Amino acid sequence: MKISFLGTGSGTSTNSAHTAIVYDCDDGTRLLIDTSSGNSVARNSSALGIPPESFDTILLTHHHYDHVSGLVSVNQVRGWARQDAPPLDVYLTEESLEWVKRLYAGIPARIETDEEGAINSDGRQVMRWNVVQPGQEISLGPTTTASCFPADHLFGSVGWRVDSGGMSVVFSGDTRFNPELIKVSKGARLLIHEAYRTDEHKEYSEGRGHSTAGDAGRSAAQAGVAELVLTHLDTPFSIDPQPLIEDAQKFYEGPVSAASDLDQITIST
Repeated sequence: MKISFLGTGSGTSTNSAHTAIVYDCDDGTRLLIDTSSGNSVARNSSALGIPPESFDTILLTHHHYDHVSGLVSVNQVRGWARQDAPPLDVYLTEESLEWVKRLYAGIPARIETDEEGAINSDGRQVMRWNVVQPGQEISLGPTTTASCFPADHLFGSVGWRVDSGGMSVVFSGDTRFNPELIKVSKGARLLIHEAYRTDEHKEYSEGRGHSTAGDAGRSAAQAGVAELVLTHLDTPFSIDPQPLIEDAQKFYEGPVSAASDLDQITIST
């Protein structure tokens, strides 16, 4: 599986794009996890040779603008390039859906939303909502499945576990230290975990609904994952992530790295 990081900054980041990750699975399934903000997905995926119009499946973690507002751009670019494409499948919780509909209601996008999806000015359905519940397994490709789990951030927030070709990849979403994540991450090949700041700023991070790099290391160790990648970094740490890496390594003995925009990694069993 190839994983491409299109955005790795926190919501207040001034030097990195907001959260968006691409999974290219061995069975040909391509998943976009969160949509960043603005046109970051289109811009950064193009820089990596990933056509932004190639996204057919999106998994959303929660409704904060730095994770969902780029959906407008993704859908628009896809519609221009593939006018006969099937509806873009968006998997999200009921709470996130209500905010996505509000997002479209507040912009002149010539898109109307209802309980089923989004319809363009030509009357064609361009997005399809797939409301999910924690623990529900969904089939996304020949050997690819996904399920979400509750995150401790805001009401309706989730993280995602994706299983494909005998490998499991878990993305924490935005969350405080989360025992639910540890349960679903048991034995995962890779844990992609937010690391807003170091343990030195634990109270500050928790107050904003986020984890520290120490939390990420503790989670990785308790779940027994094979590798840990840190993301959703606050501005000072996206410039120099070494303090985050060292914080996580206090608790987790496996490989630890911090993602930057446009990073790509390939994992195998």
